Amino acid sequence: MSRPVHGSAHPAPARRAAPDYTAAVLVMAGVNLLWIFFALWAAWGFGAVVAAGYALHVAIEALRRHRARRA
Repeated sequence: MSRPVHGSAHPAPARRAAPDYTAAVLVMAGVNLLWIFFALWAAWGFGAVVAAGYALHVAIEALRRHRARRA
């Protein structure tokens, strides 16, 4: 009796679609951003939070422009 090439006599199970975790990821990103901003505020003051927020804004805008050029 010969063995199948892939080492299994059973067919591969049908693949189901992966669950959509987009909402959960966005909520957790917001929660993480919030506690990071609070930690920055506690350690270095409100100016550090403003600077970090602006740096994040600049990075997101640069990513948006880069993706728009590639499209």
